[in-house]
This record gives sequence, structure tokens and C-alpha cells, in this order.
Amino acid sequence: MPVPFIARRTLIAATAVMGLFCAAPVFAADPPLDAAVKGAWRDAGNTARDQYRHPVEALTFWGLKPGMTIVEVDPGAKGWWTEILAPYARATGGHYIAALRDPKDANFWKKVYDTSVYGQVSANTLTPQSSDLPANSADFLLVARAFHNWARQGETTDVYLRVFYATLKPGGILAVEQHRAPEGSDPKAGTGYVPESYVIAAAEKAGFVFDGRSEINANPKDTRDHPFGVWTLPPVRQIKDDTRTLTDAERAHFDAIGESDRMTLKFHKPS
Repeated sequence: MPVPFIARRTLIAATAVMGLFCAAPVFAADPPLDAAVKGAWRDAGNTARDQYRHPVEALTFWGLKPGMTIVEVDPGAKGWWTEILAPYARATGGHYIAALRDPKDANFWKKVYDTSVYGQVSANTLTPQSSDLPANSADFLLVARAFHNWARQGETTDVYLRVFYATLKPGGILAVEQHRAPEGSDPKAGTGYVPESYVIAAAEKAGFVFDGRSEINANPKDTRDHPFGVWTLPPVRQIKDDTRTLTDAERAHFDAIGESDRMTLKFHKPS
């Protein structure tokens, strides 16, 4: 039986809309970002983790652009994101700033000593008690795998998000990468995972607008109920505590899961 003209139009329109939602995202090329990710200066152990953390896709989703002033919160000893963000800022005329508990941290400065790679980086203080990050100064602020610690430290999450809001310029981007717990989980449970809703609610409470999520760092193999929390999985690979030690078979099982299931969230400060 022929489909009426109006029904055909409706079907075509619906199909087009479905195509918009089902199509894979198309990212514009960013040669300096590709070069930073492929940089020979990157630690081999860090580059091996790209398969789980998808740096080009994540940074493109978040909206990183040439020339931005970039703040990375608590880069960590291995500087996984630092090895990408600081060289990118140098190559594009931007500026990289580390927000650290101790801006004189020797381990951080040892990492970024080569100005021909990392440029003229800066470091500012960030603790729950104080911060000297300049107001309205940053275009892009990244928080990677920190909310599970802050959730167990009283009002630290709210304190830091207020600082981040003040630090970003109007229109500035708050980028979040975080181990993801099932909805309804207690963010203070100490597993290393927190629910997406916890992060979103806290950011919105501080004034941020939620722009969306990406599943590029999702890992459906991660059941998120491991003996030593998220630290059971790579890259930490904890094998024992005071109560038990993993067998070789258990260790192999957790290694096969790979790194954690992660939320990838984007927010912005209203203009």
C-alpha cells in the first residue's frame, strides 16, 4: 500500500533526525594537537595509555583551541595530560598553568624543565584553604580524576568549583575526566568512583552550565566493584591490602578489563 505524501515527509524527517543522533562525531583537524599527542618527549608508559584515554577525541570534545590559557588541576607525578597540554600551549601561542598544592614542587618542575618542548609554564597555589589563581584568566580548566578524593574531604568539592568558576573567563570551559560510579552510589564510598550526577550537581551549584557528556572514555567491561576499588585496575594495579592478596588469575582478570569506566563531561562559565 503506498505511503501517503505527508507520512512520507514525516518518515524522511524522522530518519534524518535519527541520523543526526547516530552519526559518529566529526572532529576538525588540529595539527598542533596531533603533534603534541605524538610528541617524542612523552613517556612511553603514558603513550601506552592513550588507548584508554583518547586524548585527541577528549580535548576536541571539550573544545580546546589554539592560543588558550590552560589550567590543569593537580597534574600528578607522571604528568599524563601535562605532556600534551603544555606543548600544545607553547606551539599555539597559549599558556599552560598548573594548579598545585605546592607551586614549587620539584617533581613538577623536573617534568617541564625543557622550555623548547613545554614553553614558559606557570604554577599557582590550589588548596582547600587558599588559591592564588587569577580571576577571569583562563579559557580552559581541566580536572582529571580528582572528584573521588574531594568528595571525602568535607566541602572541598564546592570550594574548588567556586575557585574554578572565578578563575575561568566568561565563556571559559570546565573539562572533567573522572572514574564513574553507577548512579545512586555514595560518592564518599572510597572506591575511587563517583556518579556523574554528583559532579554535574556540584558544578551547576557553582554556577557552571552543563554542555554535555561523551562516552569516548566509557569501558563497559569495568564492573566497578573491585577488591581495592579503582586502584585494582591499571595503571595502579594494586594486588593486596591487609586482608587479601590477588591470585595470578585474578590479576590477569583485572588487567584484561583495562582502565576504568570514565565520565567525560563539559561545562562552561556563562558569558
